[in-house]
Parts: sequence; structure tokens; C-alpha cells
Amino acid sequence: MSKKNNWKSREGIVYSTNDNFEYTQEQQQEQATLQSNKQNLRVMMDNSGRAGKQVTLITGFIGNLADLEALTKLLKTKCGVGGSAKNGEILIQGDVREKVVAILTKEGYKARKI
Repeated sequence: MSKKNNWKSREGIVYSTNDNFEYTQEQQQEQATLQSNKQNLRVMMDNSGRAGKQVTLITGFIGNLADLEALTKLLKTKCGVGGSAKNGEILIQGDVREKVVAILTKEGYKARKI
């Protein structure tokens, strides 16, 4: 944060009568990424809340955001489709469950189709 007094990021603090009050934010620690052979990934097809569009949803990834993004990029390029990573889940456009499971097992992940 570049501004010293960034009031929008203060959740729950309305006013303080202490002149020397300094608001500190809790730092969230990212989880260390498990080895690929210890990851239990679940691959499923989902279309709820997506205007009827089909997406392949990969859940169960345990690790930091950089590794999640790297895995997402690998899957997107191998499948030749778009996608994204949000909230520890990977969304790949279209129903490409078989291809995703094959790619993940080749990379050393434990993946199963649901």
C-alpha cells in the first residue's frame, strides 16, 4: 500500500480515540506447495452459475498461488483452451476432463475424474 492512511482496507475498525493508534493488517501466509505425487486432485465438469457453459473444474490443489498459476498455464496450453485459477481451483473452458486427467497423471499428480 502506497498510502499511509488506506481506510478502505480497514475491516471492522471505525474509529479510535487513541492518538498513537496504528492499524496493522494480518499477513496471510501461503501454504507450501506439496509435491506433485502427494496432491490429490479432483477433476469434474461443472456448468452451474456459468450461463450454461461447460467448464472443467480441478479442485484439491494445496500450495501457493504461483504454483497454482503455473499448473493452470500448463493445462491451458496443453488443452489449447482458456481458463483461470481462483480460490485454489482451476477452471478450464470446455469439457476436457479426459485430457486434463491424462496431463496431470503424466506430470506426476494423483488425479481422478469425478
